[in-house]
Amino acid sequence: MSNHQDYLITLDAPPNLAETVVDFLLLQESEHGFSTYAINSHHHGNQGLSLAEQVRGRQQRLRFQLQIDAVALPHFMHSLKQELAGSGIHYWVLPILEKGAV
Repeated sequence: MSNHQDYLITLDAPPNLAETVVDFLLLQESEHGFSTYAINSHHHGNQGLSLAEQVRGRQQRLRFQLQIDAVALPHFMHSLKQELAGSGIHYWVLPILEKGAV
């Protein structure tokens, strides 16, 4: 295990913001890059869901994940909150307990 703390940042964004989020993440210059994949979001609130999404009981979203170190985290979070304010992107940050390749 590494002796410095890294974090996993997850962003869930509406599909129409895909290019905006990709551009934002590319400008952050993460040494590890990031991953993107489509997800279905399920929740009790119907706010922001189309009629079709309400009937299906899910909303399509895009999930972005990236690894970032503790030194870069404050700048990243500040930029995220400033540049993508009001976008409806949900995020969370978790410590990475172990990482590697096998």
